[in-house]
Amino acid sequence: MRPDPGLAAWIRLSLIDGLGPATFRKLLSVFGLPDQILGASHANLSRFVPTAMAQQILQETHEARIAATLDWAGHDGNTILTLADKAYPRLLLEIADPPPLLYLRGQTALLEKNGLAIVGSRNASPQGLANAEGFARAFSDAGLTIISGLALGVDAAAHRGGLSGSGSTIAVLGTGADSLYPASNRKLGEEIANRGLLVSEFPVGTPPVAANFPRRNRLISGLARGCLVVEAAVSSGSLITARQAGEQGREVFAIPGSIHSPLSRGCHLLIKQGAKLVESAADVLEELGAVEPTNRGSIPKESGVDNELLLHMGYDVCTLDALVSRSRLTVDAVSAMLLNLELEGKIASLPGGRFQRLS
Repeated sequence: MRPDPGLAAWIRLSLIDGLGPATFRKLLSVFGLPDQILGASHANLSRFVPTAMAQQILQETHEARIAATLDWAGHDGNTILTLADKAYPRLLLEIADPPPLLYLRGQTALLEKNGLAIVGSRNASPQGLANAEGFARAFSDAGLTIISGLALGVDAAAHRGGLSGSGSTIAVLGTGADSLYPASNRKLGEEIANRGLLVSEFPVGTPPVAANFPRRNRLISGLARGCLVVEAAVSSGSLITARQAGEQGREVFAIPGSIHSPLSRGCHLLIKQGAKLVESAADVLEELGAVEPTNRGSIPKESGVDNELLLHMGYDVCTLDALVSRSRLTVDAVSAMLLNLELEGKIASLPGGRFQRLS
């Protein structure tokens, strides 16, 4: 796209140290568009921001970075939206703290589609990852855009599921839109840039900064009609996203798990607090009034439920000794069966000689 000539003023203000979204919006409400803010007197600006910040606003700084950002916006697939743009996402205008600028890479039309946020642990269990990807694929087939944060674990699985369905996915970044983090998800991020959409409120060139990742969570929930938590500890950042979703008037959903798993306790807490318990994609689609998926791909369906060892295993993590005790088979026999089940993709081996059922 060819950037709007007035965009440079928006970018200049966004680069002022300490000028956060709330103060940016306050200045817009008082003075008008950024050109008018930059043309205000020091005395008038100092009524609303600290004197040092007012002085910084009036100085012509960050010229090289502004030029680089405008150059970035001029490349195919890259877009910068401001609060003054008609294409700015309507759902974000409803939240308490919408960012003044959005930096986008990919299919901007996805911002107009109904979305569902899927979040959860970075250290998810094999079952949690399978659930995240399976549910996301089902929702994608039902016409929902999957929204998450490109983090390890549940986020990445949700994005993969969104891409594998007939719909797509949006990744909200804690870096600039020209940077993908973590490095292990870089290939996935590039695929999202090609087939989905990358979104960031942070200026081009912003590196990974720890404080930016919790901050972007309000956009993950804000862009969506609902938020599904797959696996989360009680202290998980995913619960913060779920809380923000509730405060923004979005629906909150949670998948229950084993009472023995720390990664289920966050979901159980949400359910106690009023989140809707989810066992299938239909539970979410019914609440959102969306179309049923065509392939029923929510929780991976059980296969081989007549397999004796799977019955003895149940759905909690267990050890070899426990399975030997329950099945009354020899260690060699159980070990051989576990190997076959793992090769068939029905179970996963975990650290410490433990096993978990995947279907």
